[in-house]
Amino acid sequence: MHSDDLVEDETMSEQRKPPRGRRRAPGGRVVTLLLLLLAAFLCAVALGRFGGLERGQISSALIALTPYVTAGGGVLLLLALSLRRWLTALVVAMVTAVLAGSVAPRVFADEPSNVQGPSLNVLSANVYFGEADVDRLVRLVRRNDVDVLSMPELNSGMVDELRKAGLFDILPHSVLAPEANGDGSGIVSRYPLRELSLASNTTMRQPSALIDLPGERDVEYVAAHPVVPVGGDTTAGWKREITSLPAPATDRSQPARVLAGDFNATLDHAPLRKLLGRGYSDAAEVTGDGLAPTWPELGRPWAPPVALDHVLVSGDTAVRDYRTFKVDGTDHRAVLAELVVPS
Repeated sequence: MHSDDLVEDETMSEQRKPPRGRRRAPGGRVVTLLLLLLAAFLCAVALGRFGGLERGQISSALIALTPYVTAGGGVLLLLALSLRRWLTALVVAMVTAVLAGSVAPRVFADEPSNVQGPSLNVLSANVYFGEADVDRLVRLVRRNDVDVLSMPELNSGMVDELRKAGLFDILPHSVLAPEANGDGSGIVSRYPLRELSLASNTTMRQPSALIDLPGERDVEYVAAHPVVPVGGDTTAGWKREITSLPAPATDRSQPARVLAGDFNATLDHAPLRKLLGRGYSDAAEVTGDGLAPTWPELGRPWAPPVALDHVLVSGDTAVRDYRTFKVDGTDHRAVLAELVVPS
């Protein structure tokens, strides 16, 4: 081989080499496309969450998964960086940071309040068409010194079982609205009740009552249970039933207000965020337990656990503690909030 041929071969070899300082990103176009699709999904959930785009069962379910999507965004960011998809990584980082900013406050407890006044231990338990374990529910009431219990999906048969189990010996005052098809509900209390109508004209019963607390200030209480958003009119009804719940008390000359029950909504759903924006506090978020799931409990592997049950309190009501409990026979965990109502 002549020296001219060697020079030509070396020149062609140099031309075939990629420019120095530039390396082809691993994985090729297929990996790029997959990353873009995942980034698009992340952006879509964020848009739905912040834009209040709940339109039916699927969109509402995806928005409920915001904490999971946020964690997934962190994993996607690390993946995009490791694969040197810099622009995708930048977009994912920005969207994930915004989502994390909305989710993170739920795991940090607020500063303890020095509010003085009577205590009120509130328990809410979705009793799943009257199938919940009555004995377990009564034990929870006894062991936690519960003052008020609300029971979405209450039926007449369960009322009889609760009476036999001794619930009404502990909590003798009641406003009950049982229904055969699970649309019923009820409030039972240690203190005297006067029935109110603070959440009428709703798909499922949402009884309300004035609780006559010891001291100067009473509490207006709603056993919340808006309809499930499964599409069509139910989604519109769900939004209306949440946002039309009564506003919180604005000063101490009014009764404090507590909304407790199965809201069929997480803190990422726009209707519940709008209600909170009127001046309520979520007891779980106040104590740093805002990501504690309450549904599902009956073995639904396809449904990631989310927080659908809440205790919302007027802004001046203090939350001392918040816990959740398993109750056999129902697909929801019971939620307990220990409150102090300022006089």
